Amino acid sequence: MQRDIGLYLDDILESIEKIEEYTKDLSEEEFSRNTETQDAVLRRLAIIGEAVKHLPEDLKEKHKQIPWKQIAGARDIFVHEYFGIKMERIWQTIKEDLPELKKAAEEII
Repeated sequence: MQRDIGLYLDDILESIEKIEEYTKDLSEEEFSRNTETQDAVLRRLAIIGEAVKHLPEDLKEKHKQIPWKQIAGARDIFVHEYFGIKMERIWQTIKEDLPELKKAAEEII
């Protein structure tokens, strides 16, 4: 049985909201020193990437402003190349990329 598309979008939104919660009171420097928060954020980014992989292509085509392929590819990096991850780039993703993805996911729902 295939899972409903809305559930994947819910996973994306829930993960973004959790990341926002985890990082709301942190500066970039504090984030770079807080390995527990880093681990939690990376887990949630992996969930987002996995959910994106399950979204249908026609939905992704309708919302080309979102870099779906990069999001799904980042998941693979987070899971398989953990030691090569730069926390500066993760912080940038949190502050710049996730708000745009959140807005798009909310519009789709």
